[in-house]
Amino acid sequence: MTVEFYARTIMERCDILGNYSEESGRLTRRFATPAMRQANETVEAWMRAAGMSVRQDQIGNLVGRYEARSSPAKTMLLGSHLDSVRDAGKYDGPLGVLTALACVERLHERQQRLPFAIEVFGFADEEGLRYHTAYLGSKVVAGTFDPNALHLTDSDGISMAEAIRTFGGDPDAIPGARRRNDDLLGYCEVHIEQGPVLESLNLPVGVVSTITGQNRISVSFVGEAGHAGTVPMSMRHDSLCAAAEFILAVETLARNQPGLVATVGQITAQPGASNVIPGVVTLSLDVRHQDDAMREQACRRLEEQARQIATARQVSLKWQHLQESRTVPCATHLTQLLAQAIETLKYPVHTLSSGAGHDGVALSDLTSVAMLFVRCRGGVSHNPAESVTREDVAVAIEVLEQFLMLLAKEQGES
Repeated sequence: MTVEFYARTIMERCDILGNYSEESGRLTRRFATPAMRQANETVEAWMRAAGMSVRQDQIGNLVGRYEARSSPAKTMLLGSHLDSVRDAGKYDGPLGVLTALACVERLHERQQRLPFAIEVFGFADEEGLRYHTAYLGSKVVAGTFDPNALHLTDSDGISMAEAIRTFGGDPDAIPGARRRNDDLLGYCEVHIEQGPVLESLNLPVGVVSTITGQNRISVSFVGEAGHAGTVPMSMRHDSLCAAAEFILAVETLARNQPGLVATVGQITAQPGASNVIPGVVTLSLDVRHQDDAMREQACRRLEEQARQIATARQVSLKWQHLQESRTVPCATHLTQLLAQAIETLKYPVHTLSSGAGHDGVALSDLTSVAMLFVRCRGGVSHNPAESVTREDVAVAIEVLEQFLMLLAKEQGES
């Protein structure tokens, strides 16, 4: 089969997975849900048809393994995630899993084995939508999962431990699910760019140099609820007004500091009635910068501003760090192999950083990581309008396949 056939198959499979959703009319696939089970079962069938052995680990990661020509042998990890954000596009995550799978399918079609094994991961949770803490799947593989997260509850009051059990996992066995690293060659992930750079350069793919660090913080302003008609303006402790002032302070700081991006993406006001002064407002804060020191400094400044606003408005502040990840440089050697693969296919090589987080952040604690970006229309991501072309997907297949062949040559391929 031609690479165009496999590119078309990937597009069709993304459409199929895009129908596995918790919500009618839009794609929302959270960790350890029935929609996630549908995705895992479907991808598992595709993996088995490609000659892979398949298992689901204790947190719900799907792992397909294509054995080496002989043993003992090293292992190369490929893949991405199968969960989504709310009202998502079809390609963020699944494109990386399916591109890796297509490379294995092409090997299987040729009855070819490499001097190393390939494991394709469909990670169970990268986005952190259900429990507001990202990289759950890849952290388990890397051995950095925080067992305290098992006590977190979702919007329905279901604990993470309970969700894992319902999904077929065992929360008590998670520490033993860590992947050994003594046989690993590294991890490589294909992902849509989620930005406009490749499109502006008219390039189908690009090599990622670094993955930007980020902080996720929960901020709550606690005031006093009261009647909207009877409490004078001068006597109010309005938590929503404090939150609004803080949100603008976040925007101002990020606009005035080069390289910094900061986002408030969620906000809830309680008790949430039109005729009641908001008593408690909780919002999310996402802060990112390639320079970890600058990012940490920005978080300190924002916390200081939040406390000043709370004091001035006579409300209290709760500032809770949910997650922090450092900036991760991609491995030089693997990145060079990706660049060489692109050059072999006669495309210009462009290197760029990722402002988004990826499973490679967690896996960098386990092994060397590399990433290949695929051009996406308008740089749009985390949006139903997310779009890639079949032609660019074909290039991604060829680049990843050539990357594997170069790696195989290093490992003794004749």
